[in-house]
Amino acid sequence: MAVGLAAKGSHATMDEEARAEVDVLNSRLEKTTQLTKKIQASLGRLDSSGQSVRDVAGPLNGETRRLQVLGNNIDSVLAAIDRLRQPADSKNDEEAIIRSGPDKAGLPNYLASMKRLNKSYSDMQASNLRANQRTMADLGRLLKSGNSQLEGYFDKLLRTDTPRSVEPLHYITKDKPFPVLSQDKIARLGLVYSHVAVEQTQDNPEAAVARIYAEIRGPYLASSLANLAAASVNTAKKKNPGAIYRAGTNGMGTYSQAMEGIFLSEYDNICSIFTREDWGLVFQSTCQPALTEFARTLRELNTHIKSHLSTDCYLAYEITEIISGLSEKLETRTGELKGSLAAALKPVRETAKSSLTELIEETKRKVNGLQTLPADGAPSPIVSETMRRLQTMVEFLRPISSIMVSLGDGGWKATSSASSRPSDAIPSLASFDIGADGKEIFSHYCLDTVETLLSSLEQKSRMMLKSRSVMGVFLANSVIIIERMIIDSELSPLLSSRLDLLDQWKKKSTAMYTDVCKDLSIHLFDTIHTNRTHRPTSGPADSASVVKGLSSKDKDKIKEKFTQFNNAFEEMVVRHKSYSMEREVRSMFGEDIRRKLQPLYERFWDRYHEIDKGKGKYVKYDKSSIAAVFIGLAS
Repeated sequence: MAVGLAAKGSHATMDEEARAEVDVLNSRLEKTTQLTKKIQASLGRLDSSGQSVRDVAGPLNGETRRLQVLGNNIDSVLAAIDRLRQPADSKNDEEAIIRSGPDKAGLPNYLASMKRLNKSYSDMQASNLRANQRTMADLGRLLKSGNSQLEGYFDKLLRTDTPRSVEPLHYITKDKPFPVLSQDKIARLGLVYSHVAVEQTQDNPEAAVARIYAEIRGPYLASSLANLAAASVNTAKKKNPGAIYRAGTNGMGTYSQAMEGIFLSEYDNICSIFTREDWGLVFQSTCQPALTEFARTLRELNTHIKSHLSTDCYLAYEITEIISGLSEKLETRTGELKGSLAAALKPVRETAKSSLTELIEETKRKVNGLQTLPADGAPSPIVSETMRRLQTMVEFLRPISSIMVSLGDGGWKATSSASSRPSDAIPSLASFDIGADGKEIFSHYCLDTVETLLSSLEQKSRMMLKSRSVMGVFLANSVIIIERMIIDSELSPLLSSRLDLLDQWKKKSTAMYTDVCKDLSIHLFDTIHTNRTHRPTSGPADSASVVKGLSSKDKDKIKEKFTQFNNAFEEMVVRHKSYSMEREVRSMFGEDIRRKLQPLYERFWDRYHEIDKGKGKYVKYDKSSIAAVFIGLAS
């Protein structure tokens, strides 16, 4: 029991200790709760205070940033001002260089100073600060003075290397290129132009330098070519005004050759000095004085050609070919001057085109103007003159072919509108009918000329020649001369296969001449009376039997026919020999007479030659003797 009481006391003690610990824990928990509330209250107050701080600090932070940006901007402006002050500060140094000029300062140093001034001027323009206006005005005046000195320097350099003129023949005859500017001058001129082409802040100095170049080099080109221009006009004036122009006797070929050489050398100069985009403009401007003189020369030559068209139209053809070739060469090398050359050539080319119509019309006028025609049928000089003109035209076949293609087939006819079509430019292949053949068209022109000539001569002969025989001789002589002058010349390849036209005129003239055979043949016709018992035998007649069977009256008629034939035949032979005939005409007419009369006479002779029993009183010609006469007619 004592043990039980002891154990019971021990448990009580432990419970008391546990309650004490619980009380301690509860006391601490209470303090923790109170502390948490205090912390929460403090956090609330702290949050409220932080919001207030943010409300106050936020604007201050923005202002601070703006003040920092403003400070940076102010620093930049001060730096820019410092930079902008530099040109003003260095103006005196640059001005000293500019005032001394390119010669004294040295071109590279001078151009460097100009470049710095241009940059400073551009920077000041960009800043647009009122404080810099006076300095900008000073720099502007300095730049203007600098550019003016550069222009003067360019002018001086160019003049010292540009002669007044050169002698073109010296370079042409020795096949030497025309002189160009020295490399040293080209280098310095190029430096000046390169500067003004880039730095264009003042009054377009680039154009001023290009103008200076053209003003100096243009007169040099014109002066060098002036003598050849005058020679081209002088060589057109012949001692014998009626002489036909011969190819190559005018100075235009040499003039053109000189223009090509000196222009191309000048183009090389320009390409070495100026920028590519300026080559064409400077080249055109530089060549203009020479081109103006060239155009004047062609107008003067054109006036001469129009005044002597029948003899000097060939000069128009030659000039057309020469200048067309020059234009093509310069166009290929430079891409320039085609329009200027075409405008200068236009009057001559138009005259060349219109001459084709005018020459045919002149042929008509000359034939109509003939006051007399030879009574013996001799040809008119106009036939040979016309054919010589066509022969001469073949020497200029290339330019004529070009003109023919531009006119079109038949374009030379007076009624055609093609001959009046404008031609403002040197024609190119694009303006032509690609299928057209200039030689073919020219052959048609030649045939048209021949037809016009022969038709006009026939019309004139009908008015002035009463005898058809003389008309036949006159036309046949003309046809033969035309044919001969075609075959024996450079016209042959063009026309020899087209001579059907002449064959027709041969037949017409032969028919006119041999009309006399109709009158002669009447005397060789007889009337044969037949009956059932006496019929004419076939084959060669027995003249003795035929004559024996004739009545006295019929015999007298046969004798009269022989007599009349002999008289008419001999008269015809005399007239035939009296006519002026070309050898071919005499042979042609004589053969035609023989072909028409000899068979008739031989038949008549075979039947009736025994009419005078060989005495020759009526039958004057036997077959062999009259054959000899016929042979004589053709020789």
